[in-house]
Amino acid sequence: MLQRTPSLTEQTKSYLKERILNDEFADGRIPSETELADELQVSRTTIRDALSRLENEGAIYRKQGAGTFVNKPGLQIKSRLEEIWSYEDVIRAHGYAPSTQILDLHTESAGEDVAENLEIAPDDEVLVVKKLFLADGQPVIYAQNRIATALFTKPYTAQDFRTPVYQFLEENGRNRLAYYLSEIVPIITGTDLAQTLHIQPNTALLSFSEIGYDADNNPIIKSTSCFRDDLIRLRLIRRGQSLTRA
Repeated sequence: MLQRTPSLTEQTKSYLKERILNDEFADGRIPSETELADELQVSRTTIRDALSRLENEGAIYRKQGAGTFVNKPGLQIKSRLEEIWSYEDVIRAHGYAPSTQILDLHTESAGEDVAENLEIAPDDEVLVVKKLFLADGQPVIYAQNRIATALFTKPYTAQDFRTPVYQFLEENGRNRLAYYLSEIVPIITGTDLAQTLHIQPNTALLSFSEIGYDADNNPIIKSTSCFRDDLIRLRLIRRGQSLTRA
């Protein structure tokens, strides 16, 4: 039986997702809401909400009159682009053992561009954090973060940045990260970045250029991340919209 936690729906969804990934449902058919509710001793509403989340993720699909089924193509989605996730989890979801290196940690003046992004003065101090994420020991993601030091509430060390940056902000800062505004930008690697990621110079990569905001829509972090797509693939499901006729 599942224990009741503050997020019983999420716990139920995670339990069902694990069973799906382990191919535990015969012929890919998901039991009915009533059967699942009886098995897990939760309400049908909890089951319905959990299944709706799995459907939104693309892990299952519903066929009217036939039931609910595992969506095997949807299981190729390792990370949902509209969610905030740790890069360690992304690497783990792709079947690799993750590890992290802190390449650089220093403070500097924000400068015009960062100041505009973070709505601070150009002379305000920002912390620059450069991290390298590895998959089975191979460099796979390079990330830079810039955070105004005025947000920090206590001292920090390089060790604090081995955790995801949103966790650092929650534990060491005045503001909690609520969401990112992200742009997906193609780049061509220069010599230094290519050497860091162990790839050839002039290799085309995808990068995220992001501004992170707190719950009051204040910008609190500027981030850039680059991905080796030979090891990490970012996929999404694009759905068609229902058309109505007048």
